[in-house]
Amino acid sequence: QVQLQESGGGSVQTGGSLRLSCRVSRLFSGSNCVGWFRKAPGKDREPVAAIWTGGSSPSYIDSLRGRFTISQDSAKSMVFLQMNNLKPEDTGVYYCAADTGRKCDSYWSVWTRYNAWGQGTQVTVSS
Repeated sequence: QVQLQESGGGSVQTGGSLRLSCRVSRLFSGSNCVGWFRKAPGKDREPVAAIWTGGSSPSYIDSLRGRFTISQDSAKSMVFLQMNNLKPEDTGVYYCAADTGRKCDSYWSVWTRYNAWGQGTQVTVSS
């Protein structure tokens, strides 16, 4: 069973940066879509970005492209989310999730396709 663990959340002021990390244990060799999602209080879960661990081909929600960058270190089974120029509306719990055994495709933003989830890490951006 794939297990995921997020880290790197915290509290920053508007304009600050954070780098979230997701450690994926027991990673299937080559082909997994790993995504980041977030949930703000009172709002639905929202996709952020995803990356295929067998290569790259990152995908982003258009509204976050340019401020957020997803990357990976396959040797360490780590996926990262670099978040710059943070805004109060970025506040929420950030989750990483894995769709094991599949590449990311045009449906990467659909959270129900992911079969393994981390516990989440809190990000708070104050004005």
